[in-house]
Amino acid sequence: MELSSAEAVSTRFLGLTQRSVSEDLGCRRGEFSRKHYGSVELLISSDADGAIQRAGRFRVENGSSDENTGYTPGTWHRTDVHLENPEYYTRWYFKYFLGKVHQNYIGTDSEKNPFFLSVVLSDQNNQRVPQYHSILWRKTGTQKICLPYSPTKTLSVKSILSAMSLEKFEKGPREIFHPDIQKDLLVLEEQEGSVNFKFGVLYAKDGQLTDDEMFSNETGSESFQRFLHLLGDTITLKGWTGYRGGLDTKNDTTGTFSIYTVYQGHEIMFHVSTMLPYSRENKQQVERKRHIGNDIVTIVFQEGEETAPAFKPSMIRSHFTHIFALVRYNKQNDSYRLKIFSEESVPLFGPPLPSPPVFTNHQEFRDFVLVKLINGEKATLETPTFSQKRQRTLDMLIRSLYQDLMPDLHKNMLNRRSFSDVLPDSPKSTRKKEEARQAEFVRLGQALKLKTGVKGDAPTTLATTSFCKKEPWESQSFCSNFPHEVVCADSWGQSLLVSTDAGILLIDDGQTTVQVFDKTLQIKQMHVLEALDYLIARTDKGKDSRLLVFRLSSVQKDIETKQVIRSKYDCRENKLERTKGCHLYAINTHHSSELRIVVAIRNKLLLITKKYNPCNSLTGSSLSLSESPVEEFQYIREICLSDPPVVMTLVDGPTGDSDNMICVAYRHQFDLVNESTGESYRLHHIEANKVNFVAAIDVYEDGEAGLLLCYNYVCQYRKVYPFNGGSPLIQPSAYDFHFSWNQVPYAVVCAFPYILAFTTDSIEIRLVVNGNLVHTAVVPELQLVASRSDIYFKATAAVSGSSHSSSKEMSSRSSPQTPTAYDMLECSLSSSEVSGEVACKNLYKIPLSNLVGRSIERPLKSPLTPKVVTTPTSSGITSLPVTHSLSLSRMEIKEIANRTRKELLE
Repeated sequence: MELSSAEAVSTRFLGLTQRSVSEDLGCRRGEFSRKHYGSVELLISSDADGAIQRAGRFRVENGSSDENTGYTPGTWHRTDVHLENPEYYTRWYFKYFLGKVHQNYIGTDSEKNPFFLSVVLSDQNNQRVPQYHSILWRKTGTQKICLPYSPTKTLSVKSILSAMSLEKFEKGPREIFHPDIQKDLLVLEEQEGSVNFKFGVLYAKDGQLTDDEMFSNETGSESFQRFLHLLGDTITLKGWTGYRGGLDTKNDTTGTFSIYTVYQGHEIMFHVSTMLPYSRENKQQVERKRHIGNDIVTIVFQEGEETAPAFKPSMIRSHFTHIFALVRYNKQNDSYRLKIFSEESVPLFGPPLPSPPVFTNHQEFRDFVLVKLINGEKATLETPTFSQKRQRTLDMLIRSLYQDLMPDLHKNMLNRRSFSDVLPDSPKSTRKKEEARQAEFVRLGQALKLKTGVKGDAPTTLATTSFCKKEPWESQSFCSNFPHEVVCADSWGQSLLVSTDAGILLIDDGQTTVQVFDKTLQIKQMHVLEALDYLIARTDKGKDSRLLVFRLSSVQKDIETKQVIRSKYDCRENKLERTKGCHLYAINTHHSSELRIVVAIRNKLLLITKKYNPCNSLTGSSLSLSESPVEEFQYIREICLSDPPVVMTLVDGPTGDSDNMICVAYRHQFDLVNESTGESYRLHHIEANKVNFVAAIDVYEDGEAGLLLCYNYVCQYRKVYPFNGGSPLIQPSAYDFHFSWNQVPYAVVCAFPYILAFTTDSIEIRLVVNGNLVHTAVVPELQLVASRSDIYFKATAAVSGSSHSSSKEMSSRSSPQTPTAYDMLECSLSSSEVSGEVACKNLYKIPLSNLVGRSIERPLKSPLTPKVVTTPTSSGITSLPVTHSLSLSRMEIKEIANRTRKELLE
């Protein structure tokens, strides 16, 4: 039943004074640990006499042994299983270029190394979002970036290469017109790795400790046969037309049968030791070792009890196999236990094993194993052994192609036309000729694409993924048809406090919007600190800018009693002294009990802290506190910088005693500033002509501070050690890493295990520990609204102009998510259907609890009334309440595709 207005007001702030789970998670969102991915150990194998045979250093994953059994906010209890760097998102040339009109260029850099550049104007995932996709092919690898499309501004080749940090040339780029170039560029892309995989499966009986013993098993046990049946189907090799993984499909020289499966579009052939040819005369079983020993990944199925001597990778004589997956079956509870060994040089890859690494659901175990092994083989290709070989091959192919094209430099195949000349508007005199060339170009590309797909070498699509799988980043509709421009916002329990062009509003899904301040108060930056009962805000701009502090309970009281809405002129007592003219501020968010605020006024930093009040801290009472909390803050010191900071982040030191730091970004650098002494130290210098600072995110790996420095396309992790003798130890270390976004973000949010980049039309989701891509969601006209706890964003959705559906009814069809292949077929609407709709702006929410751990989903306390809706029921069935904060239904997005431009490409 619906509450009356009086009841709604009286219960709107129920539970406000209690700290919400959302805020608990928000304060710990920067905590992460690589221990989830195992630790490196020296593994030694010995013979029956105890003599050492082989030794090797492997990272051993056996589940987190030190994880608490009870719930702790911010503790990661479970991971979702994702393919990392899925080909659907990474094989750009096949997906966006092949079979479409695009431009290809050739040139040499300042070191006389040839390069190729491909550029296409494409519609991002059928979402009516035009973008330039660009690929730079060099001997060191490929670089891919997205650039926004503007109908009034034409990109040049020079500007695209400049965005890729290639600005000096020995020979300027020239366009390649011949359609056959598509074949060569597709070959270059295929060097990134195969889309199909071959994995070894080795059967080991109880007590077998050498590879000769394991490879000599003629047959496996009943539990091993069930495991093989779980992995895939038994196929007859003779006459097999699918992916064969190096096995003989004509003469049965590699056995009669094998195990094969298809997982999310990837064909997988298993080299099973008991199915490969067995020789009684050859004790080393060379034929079996020839296949399994040359597999990058091998599964070892070991019989016996847990207490029996365990398998070690050093038992296998192979210089090629880098990853071993040890599987044990427990008959008593019908479960599988998994353990992963990765050679030390293999980069971290997920998903990390659960704790304990025991699976009772066999289908979940199969999914986990296949994803783990696919990700593991991809990670292995980044080791020096494989990456150097790939680089040599790529260099040879690029130079060979360049030499083949050199004789035609002065012919029609190559021309010095600029990028702007080859956009759809061609001169009338050459238009027919150009159209004929483009038609042949597209025809050849489409034929090549079809041929690649028939061979089974095409990158995977979303067509084979589970339609029912709920991803942790799936958004929920929070407020439909939001008419105001958003300046900034922050979570307040389950509600959202938003600064707009109409004033400061308090919003909750399905409830009446409450105006907190009128539009005379222009808040540019805010923090809602529920535990401290504070609202901190930076208001106005320029010389009139100030930092204000409000008591949340006072704001709550004004709303409950329906007093006159406050204006700018009612906030004079809330101004913090000495903050006039501030353009930026930052607060500490992790661990420390002391609230610290750093305010930037041009190139001057003011350090402000909350006064310690023993009376209030002991009693926990706020009855004697004044309405304005300004007097509870104290000015500590002033620090001068060389330039005004663009980005500012507070970093907590391990002791909090003279080792707290401030990370500031200005000019072409990130610096660390000691809060106690004001001394500045260079953290990172950026070698680029133009720098777009995005963020400096403080993260804490096992309690030790680090920083994610985000600028341009780059996200770089730098571990920050404690101050030593007055200066921080900030030299590069083995823990540092970096990766590149596909598009320049304007905001980055860290929610371990994920890091999310927000651009004007997409959300790019990667893993923090390795930067690997897991998903890209296309979100038209995207604006990040708040992210300190739950993530809120504003986006355009195509909704019928005559719709009167509630926000929850609408959420099931208008959430901006990347569609599955099935959805995309449903999205193919005609222009007449598009013309009957209008674009509106909605607010969406991604619950932080879903991102940081699916096992900790629970209702979040809210200052607004929790809403219960009644679902339609059939006769005789009682309706059940539905809590909207826990709704995780799949949100279809068919109507997002029907907005903006009707046609992008001719």
